[in-house]
Amino acid sequence: MNNRSVLTEILKIENLKKYYIKKKIFSSDSSIVKATDRISFSIKKGEVFVLAGESGSGKSTIAKLILKAIPADEGKIIFEDQEIDEQKKNLQKIRMNCQMIHQDPYDSINPRMKIKDIILEPLEIHNVGNKEERHRRLLEVLKEVKLEPVEEIMKKYPHMLSGGQRQRVVLARALALKPKIILADEPVSMLDVSIRAEMLELMKQLQEKYQISFIYITHDLATAKYFGQRIAILYLGKIVETGPINQVLESPKHPYTQALIDAISEPDPSNIHKIREIRIKESDTEKSVKGCRFKSRCPYAIEQCDIEPNLEEIENEHFAACHVELN
Repeated sequence: MNNRSVLTEILKIENLKKYYIKKKIFSSDSSIVKATDRISFSIKKGEVFVLAGESGSGKSTIAKLILKAIPADEGKIIFEDQEIDEQKKNLQKIRMNCQMIHQDPYDSINPRMKIKDIILEPLEIHNVGNKEERHRRLLEVLKEVKLEPVEEIMKKYPHMLSGGQRQRVVLARALALKPKIILADEPVSMLDVSIRAEMLELMKQLQEKYQISFIYITHDLATAKYFGQRIAILYLGKIVETGPINQVLESPKHPYTQALIDAISEPDPSNIHKIREIRIKESDTEKSVKGCRFKSRCPYAIEQCDIEPNLEEIENEHFAACHVELN
C-alpha cells in the first residue's frame, strides 16, 4: 500500500503496564511478573500491525488490555482520539469497533449454538438493526468468508465443520459488527498447514477491501511477513524492536530479533542437512536482572547492558532497544 504515510492513527497505546504477583507453591516467596511493562505503540487506519515474540512475551495480555477484558495497572488506550476508560459508553465503543479472533476456533465459539446464532449473537448484544437486517448481515458475512452454501452452513453446529471452516465462522462473527480493528491472536496456528495460506489470503483480502486495521499476534515470523506491514518484537513484556516489517526482518538490529529469524525453517531441500546456529544463550528467562532483560541470554552482552536500553531510532521508523550496534 503506497499511501501508508497518509493513513490516520486509529489506536494509540501509551505506557501500558500490567504486573502480576506470582506465588510459589509450598512457599511464602513470590515474584513479580511484568506481563507488559510500559508498552507504547500506535496503529493507523487500514494497517496490519504485528506483535511477535515467544510465549510469555506479553502479546495476548496486550489484546486483553485493549479490549478491557482485564484492567491495566497504568497507561492509556486511545481509540479515535478518545481515551477509553471504564465508562459504559466507552467500553461499548471499543468492544463494538475492536473484535477478536482467537487461536482455537472450537474453544472460542459455543458448541451448542448453531452457526447462525453464533454470528447473530454480537449483533443482538449490541442491538444492531432489526431481525430482518441482522439476518441479511448474517448472509453477507458468511458469503464474505466463503462459507457456502450459506443456507446449509448457518443451520449446522460447530462440530459438523472442519477446523478451517470453524475459523471462518469466527472471522465472520468478528466481521458482523463492521469493526474498525480486528485483534487476531495466532489465528492460523491451529490450522492444517495446507489451509493456513488460504485463511491468511482471505484475511488479507477482507482487510484491504474494508480498510480494517489488524493487530496480528504471532510467534511465526513467516506468516507475519506475508500479512503484516509494521512489526513490534516483544520480549518479557517489553518492545525490543519495531518498524516496517521488511526492514526489521531483513536487517534486525536486536539480538532477540536475530534469534527469532535464525529459528525459522527454510523450505529449501538444500538446507535439510544444514546446521542452524541460533544466536541466543539458554538461561532462566524469568530471572529478574538489572538492566536489559535479554542480557542473560544475549551472546553480545557488554557491561553497559546493566543499564536498561531505550528504544532508539536506528534508521527511518526502525527502532531498537540495544546498546550493541549489530550489522
